[in-house]
Amino acid sequence: MTQAMHLTASPGNVPHIGFGHVWHTRLRPRRHRFVVPTFFLLLPMRTLRERPESAGVLALNRAGAMSFRDTDHGGGRGPQQGGALAWLEALLQAEGITDAQGEIWLQCYPRVLGYSFKPVSFWYCHRADGSLRAIVAEVNNTFGERHAYLLDRPRYGQELQARKVFHVSPFCTVDGGYRFEFRRGGAEGLQSARVRIDYHDAEGPVLLTGMAGRLEPLNAASRHRALWRYPLLTLGVMARILWNALLLWLKQVPFYTKPQVPASPVSRSSSSNH
Repeated sequence: MTQAMHLTASPGNVPHIGFGHVWHTRLRPRRHRFVVPTFFLLLPMRTLRERPESAGVLALNRAGAMSFRDTDHGGGRGPQQGGALAWLEALLQAEGITDAQGEIWLQCYPRVLGYSFKPVSFWYCHRADGSLRAIVAEVNNTFGERHAYLLDRPRYGQELQARKVFHVSPFCTVDGGYRFEFRRGGAEGLQSARVRIDYHDAEGPVLLTGMAGRLEPLNAASRHRALWRYPLLTLGVMARILWNALLLWLKQVPFYTKPQVPASPVSRSSSSNH
């Protein structure tokens, strides 16, 4: 793993796919755990804007067995309005981050057979020299609401903290905070990816969650393998959310009503080491 990943002019700037798993452990008031296999995409968004043909087998803003649509992210901008990348760049500009001029990688779920639900996506924003400048965690809930947690001046392998301000699960209150940790392995960070997101309140840890996978270029063979193994990936994400909600309800975990969305669509936190 390296801190300075030179991505801007690299031949590695092609879409990648990660095969791995997602884990979720609730510690209290009732213990509940599941681990499921999954796959996800890692997309070089600035390269795709400059050279759309580099998307290869990934259907960009069109129908396909595995596709990516700009309107699924950020402010819902279509490609005519600059797409999701324009939203992300406007967010960085509004927050005074002007030195993220390198590649911006988006880790997200694709649309599979036209269906998409993306609980959380991660934007890795690099400087021109390839070093990491910021990470934006883009969170969606099942009510169609969205919030962005901007993690300023992060480092791979370092724990980052952010105050929780956005309602995600009816089985958790909107208080306490998140602890993030991001790891990337291999040449240019394109061999593996791991994200840990733990939620804690005033009494300590409540949820331990994350996802990890081995990365490889997205091509006809890896796309076929993903669709063959997980033909209903994104539909299954929603199904698992509803199924585990039922299990938590049966375990008599307290249920909280949804509060108002935060006044600002973005909340920011800085690394404690800066």
